[in-house]
Amino acid sequence: MYNHRLTGRWGEALAAEYYRKKHYELVALNYSCRYGEIDVIVRNRRFIVFVEVKLRKSEQFARAADYVDVAKQNRIRTTASLWLSLNETALQPRFDVVEIYAPEGMETRKPKINLIEDAFQ
Repeated sequence: MYNHRLTGRWGEALAAEYYRKKHYELVALNYSCRYGEIDVIVRNRRFIVFVEVKLRKSEQFARAADYVDVAKQNRIRTTASLWLSLNETALQPRFDVVEIYAPEGMETRKPKINLIEDAFQ
């Protein structure tokens, strides 16, 4: 049976590891509040990054990032604003989208990861 929640968590863990290899520090996974959820929060010396992870089998129908519509962006911004009000930082906020393409789901040996930095303001 296909479990969306488990597969989503797998994708978020892949994204977090991808950022770790780029020398980012993991701040939070699955931060949620009444306004919404942010899949991954990481930071480096310059940025606090709020990451939306989109996992798809392929980009044949549409790119994964296309599913981060204006309504989703607004929820992420609002959720990030709350996080920032509760967690003081001098770092510049940034919103990224990580597309993960895994044709065999969690059985995919080498999923394709595409990072879109500063995907929206």
